[in-house]
Amino acid sequence: MQRRSFLAASAAAAATLSLPSAFAQGGKLTPLKFTLDFRINGQTSPFFLAQAKGYYMEEGLDVTIDTGAGSVASITRIASGVYQLGLGDISSLVEFNAQNPGTPVVQAVYQYYNRAPFVIIGRKDRGVTGDFKSLAGKKVAAAAVESTRRAWPMVARKQGMKPDAFAWQTTDFSARDNVMVRGDVDAATYFHDSAISLFSRMKPEELSVLKYSDAGVNLYGNAILASSNLIAQNPKVVAAFLRATNRAIVETFANPGPSIAAMRQREPILDEKIETERWLVTAQYVGAADTRSHGLGDIRKLTLEQQVDEVAEVYGLKTKPSADALFNTTMLPPRSERMVKA
Repeated sequence: MQRRSFLAASAAAAATLSLPSAFAQGGKLTPLKFTLDFRINGQTSPFFLAQAKGYYMEEGLDVTIDTGAGSVASITRIASGVYQLGLGDISSLVEFNAQNPGTPVVQAVYQYYNRAPFVIIGRKDRGVTGDFKSLAGKKVAAAAVESTRRAWPMVARKQGMKPDAFAWQTTDFSARDNVMVRGDVDAATYFHDSAISLFSRMKPEELSVLKYSDAGVNLYGNAILASSNLIAQNPKVVAAFLRATNRAIVETFANPGPSIAAMRQREPILDEKIETERWLVTAQYVGAADTRSHGLGDIRKLTLEQQVDEVAEVYGLKTKPSADALFNTTMLPPRSERMVKA
């Protein structure tokens, strides 16, 4: 299907949604479908805490949480009208809106990862040290289309390296740990918190973790995204979802145990210790330095504008969406409710 036809179908599907007030009327709850960016694990455990403790229900919402197929797929799922909300990558949203000009069909409403947890993890026995330049001439595993891989040219520019300083080896997400452990590659791209599975198979001291944020690349990562149609028709629904979710995120910072337990109710096979460790890494990016001043979920407009400029250049976009078109902060809970202790 051609892009314009897809957009027309998306708008038509979204227009069929009829959502009542966020608050239950006569005991009736508002149904909402929320898509994760990927599998269920400790990274997104606060959403399951909000569900398990009835925070969504208290707000008059009946929220269904589904696994995702990647942070780019979340955007198209929402644009199609199949989902009203989801977790998706800001840089990918910049690209989507640039390629689909006009009134945006999807907007960010709550910044989950205040900094993108993009890292390249290398084997020290292959000469990968704490310096990005040590990747020169190496073989790096990455999925065909993923945010960390696509953002690499931004790091290369900051580090004075050529974008093709090393060779990419396209590898499925599920096989990335295996090729690292076997030594088929020298390094691999990860969301930092996704690398917990690798750390359980290789000693952390055998690995070098190269953070994009340490290279001076300040990117917002996955955010809670919402259908623009839902925002326009009933912003109270979005605000209610954000209140409940934010409440659970703040509680998870204080004590991740209940969130991990709630997440394991959905996926009992997951290991409590590993998923707790995963959340502790996630928390470093969700509660990054900026949040100490403006709180969870919010952004600095200048930082987002700079990200738009970077993405437009690296992705070769012909147009650049405005920060205001990308991110709608009007439904965030009050700042006082979004603050966590350092």
